[in-house]
Amino acid sequence: MTEEERILSGVLFSPGDSELKAIKLRSHKLSRRYSQLPEEEQEERQKLLRELVGSIGENSNIQGPVFFHYGVHTKIGHGFFGNYNLTIQDDALVTIGNYVNFGPNVTIVTPIHPLVASERRQMLHANGKPATLCYARPVSIGDDVWFGANVTVCGGVTIGDGCVIGAGSVVTRDIPANSLAAGVPCKVIRPITEADSMKYKPELLEGCQVLD
Repeated sequence: MTEEERILSGVLFSPGDSELKAIKLRSHKLSRRYSQLPEEEQEERQKLLRELVGSIGENSNIQGPVFFHYGVHTKIGHGFFGNYNLTIQDDALVTIGNYVNFGPNVTIVTPIHPLVASERRQMLHANGKPATLCYARPVSIGDDVWFGANVTVCGGVTIGDGCVIGAGSVVTRDIPANSLAAGVPCKVIRPITEADSMKYKPELLEGCQVLD
């Protein structure tokens, strides 16, 4: 297997592999270029985003600055908005659904390193050569999810449709659909129901209406 195939198979891989380093270097350069572009240069920003990530849907926007590790391992749906300082360390696949909103300083990290210190320094690769090795787990985020500021999502996590993740949360396990969840580690607080509708908050509507 190539190191890319090892990543996607969920087994130990060498992040120092020359082909992987080339992918990451390309992503880091594109991330930097995107982060330096003025907001009003929307056409160029969208062009760079399409180069940077594996796929991105219509009407999606990232405020910047951004940092993607591989870039090509991230797939983003329609109507996405990422606020300031979005970091996606997408060694494994990161899938983000439609109409997802991220607050400032959201971080998604997929790589996992050995717990034993000597194994973090060096192990024997399947090719018989000593190497620094790690493995990675994918992250999947459903449709209509909202992250508050400073949320961190760890590898191997699936977050269901319609969830709200509170500010400062560290998500280490799956969150079922339509849940309000928060904390370190992030836990489900309660389901989100029709009773949470803004139509029951007339003091905030001030002439606005909820669509049927």
